Amino acid sequence: MRNPPIRCFRDLSNLYGPLMHLKLGECNTVVVSSPELAKQMLKDLDPSFADRVQNVACRIIWYDGSDVAFSPYGEYWRQMRKLCINDLLNPKMVRLFQSIREEESARLVESLRESSGSPVNFTEKLFFCTSSITCRAAFGSICKDRERLLKMMVDSMSLIGGFDMVDLFPSSKIISALSWRKLRLLHTMRRELDVILDDIIDRHKRNSAESGGRKEGNSEFGGEDLVDVFLRAMEEEDLKFPIDKSNIKAVLLDMFSAGTDTSATTIDWTMVELMRNPGVMAKVQAEVRQALNANMGADNDLKYLNLVIKETLRLHPAILMLPRSCNEEQLINGYTIPAGSMVMVNIWAMHRDPRYWKDPERFNPERFESGNLNFIGGDFKYLPFGFGRRMCPGLAFGLANVEVALVQLLYNFDWKLPEGVRAEDLDMIENVAITSTRKQNLLVVATPYK
Repeated sequence: MRNPPIRCFRDLSNLYGPLMHLKLGECNTVVVSSPELAKQMLKDLDPSFADRVQNVACRIIWYDGSDVAFSPYGEYWRQMRKLCINDLLNPKMVRLFQSIREEESARLVESLRESSGSPVNFTEKLFFCTSSITCRAAFGSICKDRERLLKMMVDSMSLIGGFDMVDLFPSSKIISALSWRKLRLLHTMRRELDVILDDIIDRHKRNSAESGGRKEGNSEFGGEDLVDVFLRAMEEEDLKFPIDKSNIKAVLLDMFSAGTDTSATTIDWTMVELMRNPGVMAKVQAEVRQALNANMGADNDLKYLNLVIKETLRLHPAILMLPRSCNEEQLINGYTIPAGSMVMVNIWAMHRDPRYWKDPERFNPERFESGNLNFIGGDFKYLPFGFGRRMCPGLAFGLANVEVALVQLLYNFDWKLPEGVRAEDLDMIENVAITSTRKQNLLVVATPYK
């Protein structure tokens, strides 16, 4: 079985050291695999390494990189990121979306109850749940084709991951010609995404017009949702960088893909690890059931569940390698990093390095009991959400989605694998994609807890 790049780069770094220069086609590529070097790049020299790697697939799907995740570092990126954080990802809004999380998690529970003890595709159900949360939070109730949008995003993300020959040999007309089939598929996907996203934006415009110009928005809570915010910003024309419909669609794709894929993937990996570690499963279920039966709620009470989530994100960070681009020549550890180099911080390898973690391949939530490690980069050996200017802005939103769903799943069901499937035989290899999805979907039997 062919290993994904994260594993190959880890093996190479064990031979050649934590800072490697690779010539991938015509591209200078630097792979970083140590916390000390990651700190230099992501903290000490953050502005110099704050650019994003641009590839053909991302430019096609994300409207020439006019979103937040893939746009170049600069004033435009700051403007768009600020709009997203101020109006969707701030702590007040994350708390406000709690009712949405609870409703969609309850729907997931009911869907699993209907399985009547038969094996179900848990991975698919998770993606539908998290996509519903993201749609309602970012688009209000206005998304009439959520299932199609989800399928398009899953398909496009699978095409975007990895290294394409057309990106590694950008000057080669022969390689470009040989890549026409994939590029045509990406353009077709973009056109289909256009139809769905145009409908969302147009519905918002019509609703705004029908309200007679009142300051009502399309959010389920009576205010503006993210689409309303960007439409208002576009019309007021007081931005340093004016935006149009394509800019809005690029950011909507960011919100949908990041809010859906990362949360669902983390929950999926958590359940896989709990299936493989029945002692941990029993302990975390006992904590959840005791807390909910005593009406204690989930806030600050579920300490062991939080350790389980931290350990899942150590072994299976949602983003396996932090992709950066060096915008000016820098000297790191005695080596010159040329301007324009692609830089990949292999956090997957750092999270499993035996120099920093005892028994690193073992799923052991107790290793976080000291409380010294957190999600915001206090220690560079643990960077599940990145660090610096490009750190994930949706950290609080994503963690809240994961916690609420896991509480409901662990409380309401006892879990086992289908007949004939052994936990130790589950495939733990990651897909070659932007996020760390498993190659195989998780099939489970959920028995209601009485």
